[in-house]
Amino acid sequence: MSLARQLRYSYEDYLRILKDSEVKLEYSAGVIYAMAGGTLAHAQLTARVTAILTRVASRKCVVFSSDAKVRVESSDFAGFPDVSLVCGARLTSRDDAHALTNPLLVVEVTSRSTEDYDRGDKLAHYQRLPSLKVVLFISHTERAVTVVERKGRKWTSRLARSGDSIALSDPAISLDVDEIYEDVELD
Repeated sequence: MSLARQLRYSYEDYLRILKDSEVKLEYSAGVIYAMAGGTLAHAQLTARVTAILTRVASRKCVVFSSDAKVRVESSDFAGFPDVSLVCGARLTSRDDAHALTNPLLVVEVTSRSTEDYDRGDKLAHYQRLPSLKVVLFISHTERAVTVVERKGRKWTSRLARSGDSIALSDPAISLDVDEIYEDVELD
């Protein structure tokens, strides 16, 4: 991830800059960040988890690719998770009709350049979404998925490895770690 910092930008400035940008840009309280491109393993893991979620999620749920922006209005953040899942009505931001505000689940496939940001500041923004129940971090270096899940008012974290199944209660789905990593050459 590289920083495109000059001034403090308004969200409206960000939307104008994003419209003409050839790279994905994320926004955090006046700062615009250019997102790095991914590896083949990153692209394949993202595609696999998208396909699996599409297959196992309720028909009332919609799976979105990394082109779907998620807006966290309470922390003035907009980002592009690798995958997001919305169940029921899609709600969008009052200041950005192209940004979801109610994902139930988001997925971030880690990379060398963004892992600390994804697991740190970006996770903290996501956790402010009232709708969000689960964040999955898919490792780019080993067959391991970190499950960050809301349990009441608290967030818990657990690690699932090769041979494990990830059972979620909300959304009510089960994911097999080995299926996510099938035929993927890790970085």
